[in-house]
Formats: sequence, structure tokens, C-alpha cells
Amino acid sequence: MCKPHISDIMKIKDILGALEEFAPLALQDGYDNAGLQIGLAEDAEATGVLLSLDVTEEVVNEAILRGCNLIVSHHPLMFHPVQSFQGKTHVERAILKAIKNDIAVYAAHTNLDVVEGGVNFKMAEKLGLQKVEFLAPRESYTCGTKEYKAGDGVIASLPAAVSKREFMEHVKEVFRLKSLRVNNASPKTIKRVALCGGNGASFIPQAMEKGADVFITGEIGYHRFFGYDKDILLLEIGHYESEQYTVELLRDIVTKFAPSLRVCKAETNINPIIYL
Repeated sequence: MCKPHISDIMKIKDILGALEEFAPLALQDGYDNAGLQIGLAEDAEATGVLLSLDVTEEVVNEAILRGCNLIVSHHPLMFHPVQSFQGKTHVERAILKAIKNDIAVYAAHTNLDVVEGGVNFKMAEKLGLQKVEFLAPRESYTCGTKEYKAGDGVIASLPAAVSKREFMEHVKEVFRLKSLRVNNASPKTIKRVALCGGNGASFIPQAMEKGADVFITGEIGYHRFFGYDKDILLLEIGHYESEQYTVELLRDIVTKFAPSLRVCKAETNINPIIYL
């Protein structure tokens, strides 16, 4: 659904400035490619913003149909180097279509993952967790007079301890899951929760060190499930599923800055994994 449109002049570059005020690009990991990826219309007036976890050709089509000349995603469209623009791959086709239709494409990726109030904090909010803090804190970043706290993952507490079964059902409901991948750990109750959106399996040791009863992430992988049955409950919920509420986070950032701007959540289903 879109916010009702009220005519207001807002340039694309101003919207990007608001996103980077919340999550500076300096916070992104070295391997990342966050930021403005296609910007032919960067200095143009924004006709609308389409928000999506990923950018696909279908998402660009939706932006065209809904009159949005800016797409803001979590995952970068151009994450890996593009060798040619012949339209042979889904990435090439999406790029060409965006350029031909003067649509700017921007990604807020690992900078949005690690900033305070970012992706992992949104996950914790959805689960109703309290006293949220970074699981693996990073050095703070200062830009002008503003200091940004950053870190990987979060650890927090439930309002009250619950059973393993009750907690897993809660996770399934919150993240709209048909199934869960779990290890064989059997904690008596769940109170302390650690989590990391996307592929956060490398932070299992930190979750254990900080006394978490459970660790939730999008991807763990077969081999990483070994060896923790007596230490911590592991829940793998799917990469897309773990980060789905990032679109809400992006919406909140943009609408706070530009309340009258037309902001749309993409209706295109971009999850490439189907559960049967």
C-alpha cells in the first residue's frame, strides 16, 4: 500500500541524504556495495519511492507502473561486478530497464544492518524483546557532531521466560514461517535471545558467551549446526524471512523525513525460495 500523495517538491538526492543520515555509508562492510547504484535521475524531483528487499526486473516494472522514480532496497542490485549490459542475466535486465526509464536505484545494506536501530533492532522489536544491545559491538563512528553506535547482531530478553515450543511458535508467527530449521538443543525455558538477520551464523560463539538461550538467524548451513546441542538452541528462519521487516524500517526513515512523499512497499514477491 502507498501513503496518500500530497504534492511536495522533494529531490531524490534529499531522500538519499536522509537515509544516509540514519545509516552512513561509512558503516558498510568492505565487501559491500551499498549506496546509489543507478543515479541518472538523482537530482530530479522524486515522483515516488518504491521499497523492496531486493531489486529484480519485476520490481523495476512495478516502479514504472506505480510512477516511482526511486527504488530503495536492502540488498544491492549490483553486489558483484557486472561484466556487460546485454540483458542476458536478471541483474543486467533490471539495470537496463531502470536506466531506460530514468529510475534511480539505491541500496542500504550492511550499513543498515550494523547501525543502532537498524535491521536487527527491527527484528527484536517484532519479537517483543526488551533491553536490546549489540551482540558484537563495533567502534562507534562520528560524522560531524553525531556519533553512531554500531555492531553485529543483537541480544535482548523476553518479558518473561517461555518454553522452547512456545517460543518457536512465536517466531513462526512473527516471521510468517511455514517451518523452522532447528538443532536438537533442549533448554528448559527461553529468556535470553540473540539474533542476526541474513547470514549470521558466525556470531553463534558470541551468543553463547553472552548467555543466550537461543540464537536466530536467516542462514546457518548444514555444518554449522553441529556441536551446539548442549549449549544453545539454533533457529534458522530463512534469509528473506529474517530481513522482511527491513522494508518497514526504510519506510519509517523516509516518511519521517518527507511525510507527504508517496512511499510504496513493493507488492512483488522477490523471495526466490518456495516452500512446498
